[in-house]
Amino acid sequence: MAETPTTDTIKNTAAAKNTAAAETPALAAASAHARARAYGPLTLRLTEPAPPGFIRLTLGDAVTTAPTTAPTAAGDAGGPATSPVIALPAWPDGATPSILDEYGTAPVPVERSGETRRVLAACLRACWSDLSAEPWPGVPASVADVLACYRALIGRGDDMTRSRAVGALRRLADTGWIIRSGDVVRLGPRCATWPPESHSVLRELVRRLPGPQTAEGPVTLPLDAPTPLDRPAPPEVPEAPAASSGEAHSGHGQPAAAPVEARPGGAGRDETVSDLDGLLSPYDERRRAELVAAFMAVEHAAEPVHEARFAALRDPAQRRTLAEMLARRGRTLIQRRDTWTSGHDDDVAARMASAPGADAGRRPGLSEGERAVLTLVLVHSVAIPRADGLLSEDTWLSPYPVAVEELRRRTLLPIGELESALRTLRQAGLLTQVKAVSEEAPGGYVPGPQFHRLTAAARRRLQEELILAAGPQTPLATAIRARRA
Repeated sequence: MAETPTTDTIKNTAAAKNTAAAETPALAAASAHARARAYGPLTLRLTEPAPPGFIRLTLGDAVTTAPTTAPTAAGDAGGPATSPVIALPAWPDGATPSILDEYGTAPVPVERSGETRRVLAACLRACWSDLSAEPWPGVPASVADVLACYRALIGRGDDMTRSRAVGALRRLADTGWIIRSGDVVRLGPRCATWPPESHSVLRELVRRLPGPQTAEGPVTLPLDAPTPLDRPAPPEVPEAPAASSGEAHSGHGQPAAAPVEARPGGAGRDETVSDLDGLLSPYDERRRAELVAAFMAVEHAAEPVHEARFAALRDPAQRRTLAEMLARRGRTLIQRRDTWTSGHDDDVAARMASAPGADAGRRPGLSEGERAVLTLVLVHSVAIPRADGLLSEDTWLSPYPVAVEELRRRTLLPIGELESALRTLRQAGLLTQVKAVSEEAPGGYVPGPQFHRLTAAARRRLQEELILAAGPQTPLATAIRARRA
């Protein structure tokens, strides 16, 4: 029996339609960029154009394996097949996060980065069958073929090697470098935005990597020994850019589109009009490069960057332009003393939270168990030390880690689900694992670098939510509920 709509449902639906109708094109584009940064590539209809500042990808035969929701802990697709068209954000002037190396700024770290890069190289070897075409979209490959390539690459085939490779496949699937559906792997949307100048290096890499047919059992590949004629030694795998939950599925560059006939399976790529050229065009080449570098730094550095390193952060006029660049992407500048970073604009974040389907589980995000684990860490590493007078600064970062044993005692989650939640929160940058230094400092978990990106209003909301969760019957919680009513 169909549910009869209530008056509140009708009002909410009408309000949502009025909000959508009142949304300006600029605000709609900013919201689209914010959604793509938070939740991954946008899904478009076949005839729907991509918003300004996006690369429009036609997946072709990849439609049957592309997930619409966050992958599960095993790396399998978390939802049904997507639309054959998605959109990825494009960076200004073709810059990539690798520009941070030129300024000595650390990107968001990748867990087991060397291992993850090698597994990505194995995926590229197995999926890039036609080296005369672009790497993306490639062809589907079995997980067994990828693992065979990986074993041949590193020269080992033990159970520990397989376990680590499967973990790397999960990380690559979580961050959009590959698409995994069951036992099938193919290159993900982030590979579609590799700069074209990197393709020649990648082709040479793939030519020298051993393929699945040469990976029958362990293979010894000494890098210092002379290279046999029939088995070239693998070159160093290029470093893949780092990715957190907030940018996990964002594009990695802005390459020129290749001919459509070079892409198998009906895949294609179109680039929309840049949304930032109008702001950058009044500047000369040097100042334009300074603005792009500062934009990439505040968006992708692991920690807030010092203004002494970036001229665009020191100059008030350029800083205003930088703030407008971020605003067009649904972002805002956040200052803390002499350091700067970026975060979601409060108005855009509120619009995303109130969008239809936000509470119906139709959008990827943290699960209930993951939110519970994050709350436990915030309570024990921030709230309790602050109540004891150990933390006086208005921040959600803390030097007091929560031991895993403490988390196990304080939660009803099974051990496997707890470990999965901790892994997801680590990859999202919401938690950081601190290694044990001594018996007095046993290590554990503290809030991660994403908490640098909270605006003042977001920090206040988080504090109120933590009060409501930890002490719902306290007078302060009653006052918060009364003020929100």
